[in-house]
Amino acid sequence: MITLGLDPSLTGFGWCVHDSDKVGPERVIARGHHATDSKDIFVHRYVELRDLVLRLLREHPCVEGVGVESPPFGELWSEGLYGLFLYVNEALYISRKDVVFFDPSTLKALVKLDPRIVKGKMRKADMVAAAKADTGIKGRINHNEADAYHIARFAARFWDFLAERITEADLTPSELHTFARTHTYSRGKKAGQTERKGTVCRENDRFFRYSAL
Repeated sequence: MITLGLDPSLTGFGWCVHDSDKVGPERVIARGHHATDSKDIFVHRYVELRDLVLRLLREHPCVEGVGVESPPFGELWSEGLYGLFLYVNEALYISRKDVVFFDPSTLKALVKLDPRIVKGKMRKADMVAAAKADTGIKGRINHNEADAYHIARFAARFWDFLAERITEADLTPSELHTFARTHTYSRGKKAGQTERKGTVCRENDRFFRYSAL
């Protein structure tokens, strides 16, 4: 599956077109990052990045699905990040491209594959190292592009799982927790009840099928 991964930022907007059927460096069809002028007014910067997304989708019509890093709510300048997030989604809606969202903490957990084995926090250098290990790319990878690569990579896994091209047995522990986790109450009024809380159960919240609208 070919997916576009987007790591929205006004100062380093990372993007990557990823082919999950390939092995090694060929997994990366294209990648890059873009910075807007900090002296420009905010709406011009948003429009510039919205147009970047539209251009990428025109240049890569093979893209079947998209993954986007969603804003880390509560962190510094979250209003600005959310504003950019909305402009990015406008471009995806206009283009009718299906999208799944991963917040920063979830993305880092997915990259770990199995948190029981890989301990500690995932820092920028760790995300870059993981991208290089997965692709076999020897040269430098910008950290924004590395994040975008991982977003595209796990977006492909999510869309494949949703379409039942892969099953729970094919998922890593982190993917299983993110995509299909359940919670069974052991006490209180809901004791014995099981709720599905994975991403696949959160359509029109953590993923949107704009292609069907």
